[in-house]
Amino acid sequence: MDYKSSGVDIEAGYRSVELMKEHVKKTMRPEVLGGLGGFSGAFSLAKIKEMEEPVLLSGTDGCGTKVKLAMILDRHDTIGIDAVAMCVNDIACAGGEPLFFLDYIACGKNYPEKIAQIVKGVAEGCLQADAALIGGETAEHPGIMPEEDYDLAGFAVGVCDRKDMITGENLTPGDILVGMASSGVHSNGFSLVRKVFPMTKESLDTYYDQLGGSLGDTLLAPTRIYVKALKAIKNAGITLKACCHITGGGFYENIPRMLIEGTHAVVEKNSYPVPPIFSLLAGEGDIKEEMMYNTFNMGLGMILALDPKDVDKAMEAIRSAGDTPYVVGRIEKGDKGVTLC
Repeated sequence: MDYKSSGVDIEAGYRSVELMKEHVKKTMRPEVLGGLGGFSGAFSLAKIKEMEEPVLLSGTDGCGTKVKLAMILDRHDTIGIDAVAMCVNDIACAGGEPLFFLDYIACGKNYPEKIAQIVKGVAEGCLQADAALIGGETAEHPGIMPEEDYDLAGFAVGVCDRKDMITGENLTPGDILVGMASSGVHSNGFSLVRKVFPMTKESLDTYYDQLGGSLGDTLLAPTRIYVKALKAIKNAGITLKACCHITGGGFYENIPRMLIEGTHAVVEKNSYPVPPIFSLLAGEGDIKEEMMYNTFNMGLGMILALDPKDVDKAMEAIRSAGDTPYVVGRIEKGDKGVTLC
């Protein structure tokens, strides 16, 4: 008896590493020390010394049950973007610059070509975030996971000067809320999505006129990464007062997280276009509007609070980074919370 007969193929692991190397190399930053394959990833902190009071920021997350759709459609080259996005967007909305990312793939069986496709997506997400992919782990779990199944998670580390952290402490009534368009459902709410639509290849391949494509294409659209947009705002000399990443819990749970006591957010629902996937979900699943806004991003992946005088310049910076901004509301005096009107 050997390890392979127990369900773990070491040779497949070696093959996976060889196949992913070309993708990982594209993400390297000058600070990365050594190459892929060491026991740990090394990253030089020399540049951080230039900051007055450097603060490390970290984020960890996964793609949730969205991976089920990738498995059904046998398309694995974008799910890694989602894993990166969920981590680096959290770092960016605190004012940080993502430095590096590590992934963790648990699978029932190591299929090298599939693992390489997953890591290809991870590398693409790192490129979009200007972060280095400095390591990771692929673990076979025979007897625990079905052979075709896998799960993907990771974590990122970033940095910012303490004076540049986005804390919300200077938020005041009269500040303007600017939302940045999402690319769709992103990576939250898929347990509900999977209850609304049959999770079969036939269902996911169904074309919908209102979507302009298949259901699967629309749902698998990778999570938008906002790192470059937030960096563009900073480079334009604009100070963001507060920022929130719209993830699980939608508007009602996430927007209050960027507020301070005595401030209340008001979001105008008709101030921006809601992508048609959300009306399709609501209709097919008979989901009430409040639950939609309490589960999904509803077309806004990130919301920023700005001084009114900075809004036009900030929106110009966001557009220059390839994102689409909308003025979606305001900050008022009141109890900490959010009103949708």
